[in-house]
Amino acid sequence: MSVFANLVEHLADLLQPLFGASAAAAAIVLFTALVRLLVHPLSRAAARGQKARTALQPKIAELRKKYGKNPEKLQRAVLELHAEEKVSPLAGCLPGLLQVPAFFLLYHLFSSDTIGGRANELLGHQLFAAPLGERWMDALGEGGLLGGAGLVYAGLFAVVGCVAWFGYRLSKRAMAAHPAGQVGGGEQVPGVGAVTKVMPFMSFFTLVTVAVVPLAAALYVVTSTAWSVAERAVLYR
Repeated sequence: MSVFANLVEHLADLLQPLFGASAAAAAIVLFTALVRLLVHPLSRAAARGQKARTALQPKIAELRKKYGKNPEKLQRAVLELHAEEKVSPLAGCLPGLLQVPAFFLLYHLFSSDTIGGRANELLGHQLFAAPLGERWMDALGEGGLLGGAGLVYAGLFAVVGCVAWFGYRLSKRAMAAHPAGQVGGGEQVPGVGAVTKVMPFMSFFTLVTVAVVPLAAALYVVTSTAWSVAERAVLYR
């Protein structure tokens, strides 16, 4: 934690001439971008996997004709086909899972009063009028919706709403064009049906996260979600 705190502080010092009192917030956004750059190769691999799954649809349709009256054999044959072609129906989850440690590092860093036995100086940093270590409920309790911190959160929620709406439309369009995991006629590869139903709404879950975590962690989530949406728009076009 001390090493990570020093990294954020050094990034904030570098950005201070440009962002002033909000330099630590800018450092978190930059840190998030660096993390996303590191996992970008996996995101590209996930996009290739999605295209590979789409290419399998004709073969899956043939399996359906062959095993249409036996759902269990059909599901088993589809899974075997994915294994033979080295295509995982859930490969796209890996980039997201690898970001979880970075999120929890930020969460704990801005939830702790002390780091390495010393007072956590990062808690004194702000995004405009909102302390990075406080939550939305703290902002409402101190100044209400129209207080300084409340307005910062209002702006953040507006950004999240726009990103979520764009992500929703992008996911719906992609699913309509390439119904991942669908075995023609409506059958689904086991476990994929539920995932594909939830996927278009995933970006909206960010609204809940932003409301309950420290502002620093919320900035990570918002930046990462915006990156994911932009990435999908490019890789899955």
